[in-house]
Amino acid sequence: MRAILDLILLVLQLYSWVIIAMAILSWLVAFGVINIRNDFVRSVWNTLLAVTEPILMPIRRRLPNLGGLDLSPIILLLFIFFLERVIIYYIYPAAMGL
Repeated sequence: MRAILDLILLVLQLYSWVIIAMAILSWLVAFGVINIRNDFVRSVWNTLLAVTEPILMPIRRRLPNLGGLDLSPIILLLFIFFLERVIIYYIYPAAMGL
């Protein structure tokens, strides 16, 4: 059971880094630092979009329109951090006793 929980925590941490990478890449594209027409950048962009958009889109639908400000990655990161803490402080100690 502990190995499964460790794997879940690892996946959550990796997904947090993917969300952060997507946010940074979107800023770099928006400010014209990197060009989306570059094949490598486009492939990284499409991969990150494919991984993050299925979870970010429902959050965006529920948030009010704030113009150009997208708070959905922050909301998702807060949820992931909350979920990690619940696993570490409540589920993991219970699994240790089994």
